[in-house]
Order: sequence, then C-alpha cells, then structure tokens
Amino acid sequence: MRLLLIAAAAGGAALAVGSCATMSADQCMAGDWSGQGYVDGQQGLTMSRLEDHAQACAKHGVTPDAAAYAMGRRQGLAHYCTPYRGFEVGRAGSAYAGVCPGELEADFIYAYRDGQVVHAAEQALSNARGRVDSLGTRLEELDDKIVAKQAEARAEGLTEAQRDQIRNRIAEIRRERADTERDWRRAQDGIDDAERELRDVRWRFRDQYGGW
Repeated sequence: MRLLLIAAAAGGAALAVGSCATMSADQCMAGDWSGQGYVDGQQGLTMSRLEDHAQACAKHGVTPDAAAYAMGRRQGLAHYCTPYRGFEVGRAGSAYAGVCPGELEADFIYAYRDGQVVHAAEQALSNARGRVDSLGTRLEELDDKIVAKQAEARAEGLTEAQRDQIRNRIAEIRRERADTERDWRRAQDGIDDAERELRDVRWRFRDQYGGW
C-alpha cells in the first residue's frame, strides 16, 4: 500500500513541477536552505525536491546546502505528519509520498485513510449530481427535438409518407425521452443515497479531526 501511495505521489509531483523553476533568483541568492526545507517538509515533499531546487538555482550560480535543507525539512515534516494533516490530505484526494518518519507514520496513514473515505463519499455525491445534470440536459435536448419535428410535420407540401416518417421519428424520440426520464429519476435516487452516505461518514469522523 505504501509503495502505491509513493508511486502516485511521484507521478503527481513530476506533473506539477514540469519545467517550472521551483525557486526564484532572489530565493536562490538568499540561501535560506533551512527555511526552504521547512516549507517543503510542511508540504510533505520528498528529498528529491532539493534536486529541483538545485536545477533552479544552478543558472544563478548557487549550490544548495543539503544539510541545512534536510534539517529544516525534518522540522517541517513534524508539522505535516500529524493525524489532522493526514486526514486533510486524504480528504483532498492528494497522494501521500511516504515521507513521515516511522514514529509518526502509523497515525498519519490511519487518519489519511479516514480522509480518503470522506473524499470518496464527497466524490460519489459530486458524480451523482453530475449525472442528474447531464440527464436533465439530455431531456431538454429531446424536448427541443420533439418540438422541431412537430413543426416539421406541419409544413405544407409534404406527402403522407413523409409525414408518417416524421411521426415515426417523433415516436422514437419520445421513447428515448421516456428511457432518459427513468434514468434521471434513478439518478435522483442516487443523489439521495450519496447524501445519506456522506452524512453517515461525516458523523463518524465529526469529533476526531478538529470538528470539521
């Protein structure tokens, strides 16, 4: 499990960093490597972040102080590796990079997984609402099609065969609309289920992580 979390975090970090410089010229020249390590530790970043800083500062002729950075990062991790922060990281759907020291990691991961439960419940509700919205939009589109076809059927100069063809198409659209409306009603029930699940999850954790 921990290896999977670390792999996910590494992939996310690669996307986030990309080709952007992690430190400005002023930050590089200031040389506050302990402070930079502290900030990175508070964010739960791995030591590989120092390599990114080194690349950013190389163009300014600055080499990081790895020892000072590591010391500051350890202090920052002490603030990151708490149950409350673990819960918040999990609830946000963010990855954990396996950075917490052994004596702090167990409690962090326990809370992190609690946060993931909340995230999943919140995401399920969001997805349910999105499905209702999507089906509602489709119902409106089908209503518009029916109105347009009805107007087309009233046009002058059509043969009876042509009118029958239009009526058949209207019937097809009405059937699709009926199916879509049934799906829409089921999706409404899905919202109710997701809201109930989220209420239960929030009740379960309401007193554990700062009364969120």
